[in-house]
Amino acid sequence: MLSLYGGEMDKKRHRFDWSMLGCALSGHVLYAPDEPALRNRLTVVTPVGTTWRCLRCADFVPVPDGTAPASGPAEDAPLVKRGAQMRDAVLLRFFAVERWVRGLLLLAGAYVVHRFAGRQDELRQAFDQAAPVVKQVFGRAGFDLQHSKTLELLQKAVDAKPTTLTWVIVALIAYAAVEVVEGVGLWLLQRWGEYFAFVATGMFLPLEMYELVHKVSPLKLGTFVLNLLLVVYLVWTKRLFGVRGGKRAYEAERHAASLLEVERAATAEAG
Repeated sequence: MLSLYGGEMDKKRHRFDWSMLGCALSGHVLYAPDEPALRNRLTVVTPVGTTWRCLRCADFVPVPDGTAPASGPAEDAPLVKRGAQMRDAVLLRFFAVERWVRGLLLLAGAYVVHRFAGRQDELRQAFDQAAPVVKQVFGRAGFDLQHSKTLELLQKAVDAKPTTLTWVIVALIAYAAVEVVEGVGLWLLQRWGEYFAFVATGMFLPLEMYELVHKVSPLKLGTFVLNLLLVVYLVWTKRLFGVRGGKRAYEAERHAASLLEVERAATAEAG
């Protein structure tokens, strides 16, 4: 691949290029606009053949002779995530996977409660056998379960009536559904998913604060800070709830980062 500007390559050497990561994972995005001036800025004929500039990483990519990328008006070109936008996409999808893992664990918990519903003695025995091991494992990670209010609530659930256990199962399944939907929204990079993630994550921050008030541990503090940062990050970078100009400013920012918009401005200036 050939780079257009030496200065751009120098910058890539000194910082991680999220656009290149996107192309490595998903392939280059090539497009031939109908506008002659803009089209000429995106293609170069070299001794090894014709190259087209990738709309994501901005490098020139050779194409086989006799072939050409998709073409059409510049307005119809795909709006490709680049740079910081690509970094945001990777980060949000990381949180999406983390939410799905949570959802699976919650569903597993609901199954265990359902499995032992009506057999309180067996459930209590299983809980008593597992609790010391769980406390020891989490204790090594810095999570003191000896004073965990969440563990106390689980122990109360073990001793609860069958009707109460039914509500516990329903609550666990509902919580798992929230986590799964949140993960889907974040993975698809949809705006509704960002709002949903803000509400779902922010809703449980008071519970995490409740845990911290009774006993502070590095793991609990780290989880709380991570979720708090996610909420702030979503509001600030995605301009939710009208912050920093809201959706209109967010869409304008996305279009301004488009390589075609940059090249269009350069073409107009040159003209």
